[in-house]
Amino acid sequence: MLSDIEIAQQARLRPIVEVAGDLGLTPEEIEPYGKYKAKVGLDVLSRLEDAPLGKLIYTTGITATPAGEGKTCTAVGLAQALGKLGKRVSVAIREPSLGPTFGVKGGAAGGGYSQVLPMEDINLHFTGDIHAVGAAHNLLAAMIDNHITHGNALGIDPLRVVWRRVIDVSDRQLRNIVVGLGGKGNGFPRETGFDITAASEVMAILCLARGMGDLKERLRRMVVAYTFDGRPVTAQDLGAVGAMAILLKDAIKPNLVQTLEGQPAFVHGGPFANIAHGNSSLVATELALRLSDYVVTEGGFASDLGAEKFFDIVLRLTSIRPAVAVVVVSVRALHHHGGVEKSRLQDKNLAALQKGYENLDKHLENLRDNFGVPCVVAINRFPHDDKEELESILAHCNELGVRAAISEVVARGGEGGIDLAREVLSAIEEGGARFRFLYDLDMSVKDKIEVLARRVYGAQGVIFTAEADRTIRTLTEQGFSTLPVCVAKTQLSLSDDPSLRGAPTGWTLTVREVRLASGAGFIVALCGPIMTMPGLPAHPAAERMDIDDNGRIAGLS
Repeated sequence: MLSDIEIAQQARLRPIVEVAGDLGLTPEEIEPYGKYKAKVGLDVLSRLEDAPLGKLIYTTGITATPAGEGKTCTAVGLAQALGKLGKRVSVAIREPSLGPTFGVKGGAAGGGYSQVLPMEDINLHFTGDIHAVGAAHNLLAAMIDNHITHGNALGIDPLRVVWRRVIDVSDRQLRNIVVGLGGKGNGFPRETGFDITAASEVMAILCLARGMGDLKERLRRMVVAYTFDGRPVTAQDLGAVGAMAILLKDAIKPNLVQTLEGQPAFVHGGPFANIAHGNSSLVATELALRLSDYVVTEGGFASDLGAEKFFDIVLRLTSIRPAVAVVVVSVRALHHHGGVEKSRLQDKNLAALQKGYENLDKHLENLRDNFGVPCVVAINRFPHDDKEELESILAHCNELGVRAAISEVVARGGEGGIDLAREVLSAIEEGGARFRFLYDLDMSVKDKIEVLARRVYGAQGVIFTAEADRTIRTLTEQGFSTLPVCVAKTQLSLSDDPSLRGAPTGWTLTVREVRLASGAGFIVALCGPIMTMPGLPAHPAAERMDIDDNGRIAGLS
């Protein structure tokens, strides 16, 4: 089989004006970025305000493994399969960050014959949205330090500046740094650090804002520092909102591209699900739902991360509700959660497979019992998979009363997802979705975290460090306790310990730090060893990449 990039480079793309036309968009409503990409103006949402919403199909997975589960491939392939069945369908997913692209993944636009195109553009600078977020974020950082240097009229305590800088590259060297060295003319020396741009509150705001007015209002209320007497300082106080909004004026518009088989694809926003809210922009998702009968979207990682945050944070802002959740599994991922080491994941091992079911079962419990969303299990088939093990997964799902189908979208495109698409359509036709939030917003911050820990992660309780406890008390006194909670924790385990596989019990969640994202509208709880600035692996994907004299790129997965 050809590599992902070879398949993408051989594909014949439709002009983006044709893709837009299929959705009912006029040429005046899109802004082409070349032949195959376009921005969609936000005024389209006003035109479609009374249009009915399509059915939302939410794609998630079991707990992430080093081998990968193929969740994005499944989401794109399912949209392609629904297209083959004659359905008016779109897919809505996040933009890849350069951090994972050059670090671990080598690309995140799907794979094989289940991709969004143009693949190279999407995986690299695309339409510049992530760079715009970084520029707006760092402009604010510069204005904070500049204000302190030029008299500090607001009385900002330099040691209580909580606004770090960002960059869209994984770089562990920048996690903790000292700035302002070299004398008074270079600013006030203090400790700070960098986060990856996907973790920026500006990115979260971009993905939650309903328009330019909402964007500016959210930017205004971002708390970036505290004064010597403990009062919060906002972006509005520093006069930064207008300039930041200018930098984001195009980034807020959804990006329209296409799948390898020509279905419309909205690729917009890029928050990570392990350190941020992990879903594509609300405006892109709503736009897709107004223009299509079915929309396949995807959240980062598993039900405990992207899905929980979509349900408990994003959906509080909209009337959108999921019709069904697709849970992606694979034989090798179940082997991993059954205790098999990475080098042996391809070997047949029914005992490990069945042991791995406890992880799948927990995610199905989260979705069906905690949130009231019916599920379909997508078994992402790899060439080496054993038939008996595939049949075992199908039988296990049948025992649980959950629809399931084998998916071969990577090797066969939409045709390989027909069985899955039919199961999804049947689940939607059956109905049964009784969506509910996991917790009430008037609960205390600690109680919200406790509910998440016990009901979603399977913990026996929660420990708060002294620093986290102090911050929670302060935020409660300042009136922020009614915000939802965004937990930042490892994606490699239901717990906060990446070494614990399956569905661990008898462990305790440790909240080591709490941060306020008042503009985004949530409180971030950092748990266990999670970092908001990833590092590169021993052999980053960047080592395999190149470009020839004709501009042809190689090495993107």
